[in-house]
Amino acid sequence: MLPLIWTLSTSLKPEAEIISSQLSFIPRTPTVENYVSLFVDGPFARYLANSFIIAAVGTITNIFFGSLGGYALAKLQFRGRGAVFGSFLASMMIPAIVTMIPTFLVLRHFPLAGGNDLLGQGGIGFLNSYAAVLVPYAAGAFAVFFMKQVYESLPSDLGEAARIDGASEFRIFTSIYFPLSRAGAAVLAVLTFQAGWNAFLWPLIVFSDPNMYTAQVGLASYVNEHATLYGPLMAGTIVTSIPVLIIFMFAQKYIVQNFATSGGK
Repeated sequence: MLPLIWTLSTSLKPEAEIISSQLSFIPRTPTVENYVSLFVDGPFARYLANSFIIAAVGTITNIFFGSLGGYALAKLQFRGRGAVFGSFLASMMIPAIVTMIPTFLVLRHFPLAGGNDLLGQGGIGFLNSYAAVLVPYAAGAFAVFFMKQVYESLPSDLGEAARIDGASEFRIFTSIYFPLSRAGAAVLAVLTFQAGWNAFLWPLIVFSDPNMYTAQVGLASYVNEHATLYGPLMAGTIVTSIPVLIIFMFAQKYIVQNFATSGGK
């Protein structure tokens, strides 16, 4: 907790007290000037909005497509199911840094996107748009793997009974299995939202327009080779930590329920 306490304390100190040689956890002259300058002197509100859109939409797509893929691999019988699941596991073993350049080139030369022609030339593709971050991670391999384990813990008799009654496969998924997987989906939602909210390197690569910067990239702008604005930097750190804490507070009962169910199995 010590770094968090120090961050909060520094965010409430004036600049002169921050750079002082005296070590103090309690501000001698508390001020909210750093929080005011964070939103008045720069477009930090825009950065927060960008981060929220990326994290929220990414969470929705990851849960939806991850649940569909996990359900198919756990409850449906089809040829090549083992090979498909093995390919997902294999993709998780490849470091993300290895695929960044190929992914960037695919997004840059995507046909008919961002001014590109059919050959992917003439424009910028998906770069400098939310799609540059959302599309590559809309259905993460971890999401499919995680939800597959959740659906395997649910009884298959429920699906068999629904099929006998004439329910379609998608109806079985949406009406029976997905509601029963809320605990696992909540855990996945927290993990996905946190990863999207804290994303730094990939948005830094695909966004060259300052209006598209995320909160994490915006915080990095307070650190440069000439000076570091510790007050706004610490204030921004506190502000960007709040949404994840709120999400965890609302989802913690589902997280506990998921671990309790896993332990019981």
